[in-house]
Amino acid sequence: MKLRVGFELTYTCPHATPAVLMLNTHPSMVDSVIVPDRIVFDPPVPLTQYYDGFGNLCTRIVTPSYGSLSVSAEGVLEVPDTHETYPADDRQHAVEELPSDCLQFLLGSRYCETDLLSDVAWQMFGGLPSGRPRVQAICDYAHSHIKFDYKTARPTRTAYGAHQEAIGVCRDYAHLAVALCRAMNIPARYCTGYISDVNLPPPYASQDFCAWFEAYLGGTWQTFDPRNNAPRTGRVLMARGRDATDVPISMTFGPAALSGFAVICEPV
Repeated sequence: MKLRVGFELTYTCPHATPAVLMLNTHPSMVDSVIVPDRIVFDPPVPLTQYYDGFGNLCTRIVTPSYGSLSVSAEGVLEVPDTHETYPADDRQHAVEELPSDCLQFLLGSRYCETDLLSDVAWQMFGGLPSGRPRVQAICDYAHSHIKFDYKTARPTRTAYGAHQEAIGVCRDYAHLAVALCRAMNIPARYCTGYISDVNLPPPYASQDFCAWFEAYLGGTWQTFDPRNNAPRTGRVLMARGRDATDVPISMTFGPAALSGFAVICEPV
C-alpha cells in the first residue's frame, strides 16, 4: 500500500531564531520510501542536517527576522496494507543479558520518573507473566486509566502527572507506559510519527503526529501503542528517544509561536 505522509506548519517569530526540527521520516524507513519527504521552507532559509545520538534526522535553521515561516514536506512510502503483527519471541530479558545500548532505556528521564512509579509498577504488574503479557497489561492500564482530552495537553505533564491526573493525550499514554515498563526492568523507548486510519471505520479524527513506544523483548524492539491499544495499518516512524525531550518536532532557541498546523497520512 502506498501511503502519503506530510505536514504544513507555520511559525511566527519576532526576530531571527535558531531552531532544530525533527520532521523527517526516520532513516530506518529508507527501504519503504518511494518519494522522499524533503522539507520546504517559505521563505527559503539555509539549512544543515545531522543525525543525533538516537539516529534521528535533524534539521538546523535560523528563522527569518520578520513575519512567519512555513515549513512543509510530503512523501510517499510503501507500507503493509494489513494490521501490524508481533514477533513470535516475546520473552523479557534479565538485566544482565541486555545489550549495553539498551541500558539507557531502563533509566528515569525528564518525563518518565521511574523512581516515583516503581512501587506502583511492582504492585500492579509484578505478579503477572513476564514479557509481552506484562507489557500489554501496562498498555491496558494506561489505555483505561487516562482519559484522552486534547484540550488538556500541556508540555510539562510527566508520566507521574498522567498517572495522578488520569487525563492527557497520546504522549501522556506513552510516557506512563514507558515509565512503568522501565520500573519493571523492561527497556522502553518513546516514538513519534504518523498513524493512518486505514482499515478503521469512520468517523476519522483530524490527522496529527502521534506517540507510541517500543519495548525490548525477545532480542528486538517491539511496537506498543497504549493510546490506541490495537494493531494499526500504516505506522510511520519519525523519531525515537528516551522521552518527548529527545524528539520534539521543533526546538526553538528563542520565542516562536506555532500559528498553523496540518498533518496528512492517507493512502494514495
